[in-house]
Amino acid sequence: MPLAEVSRSTLVESVIARLEELITSGEWAVGLRVPPEPELVKALGVSRNTVREAVRALVHAGLLDPRPGDGTYVRASTGLDAALERAARRWGAIDALEVRSMLERDAARLAAQRRDDADVAAIEAALAGRHLAHADDSRAFVEADAAFHTAVVAATHNHVLIELYAHLAAPLRESVTEVLSVDANAHDFASHQALARAIREGDPAAAERAATTVLAVALAALGDEPAPATQQPR
Repeated sequence: MPLAEVSRSTLVESVIARLEELITSGEWAVGLRVPPEPELVKALGVSRNTVREAVRALVHAGLLDPRPGDGTYVRASTGLDAALERAARRWGAIDALEVRSMLERDAARLAAQRRDDADVAAIEAALAGRHLAHADDSRAFVEADAAFHTAVVAATHNHVLIELYAHLAAPLRESVTEVLSVDANAHDFASHQALARAIREGDPAAAERAATTVLAVALAALGDEPAPATQQPR
């Protein structure tokens, strides 16, 4: 949706709504540097003060991130994403991992019950990508780890759970990054292999056990739980 001039009534609210729609629709994706103020002023046909107030409101809402000397970037795609990110920063990685553990235990069980051939192929491919990423940098590993767990959740075919998990993506990535900063060896390949195998074999109980171990290893790295005995791959 291109930028277009807005009416003069309730200008700030109109500009906020227009910019928010660009963000939530994905046209302005997370990480994008938004057009500079002069371009916004010209495109929207409003004053600098109006644009500044609108941008300030979206910064306060957590959707935009001003970086002095660099520009303003899209930080989150929805208010929920922004709220979850703020909560994760406030309460830390342990809380985020505990919530993840609650979600992923049931997700693993459902995935084992509902997965189809395409789901199994996606999980296996993501597992291989996770293993290969270990040889690269930590950022690549975090992204590959997120891809694996997202594939597991997708195999549940529960659309509410899939969308909720997507909204938690940013704080969960941050929690994994924190785990690796504390213990660079907290990759736990064996339990991830056990999880993929249990889903492939349609064993809900084994999938739930493996998911529990996966998250327990991460919590143990942060000193919140005793380290579990990881499952050995077959």
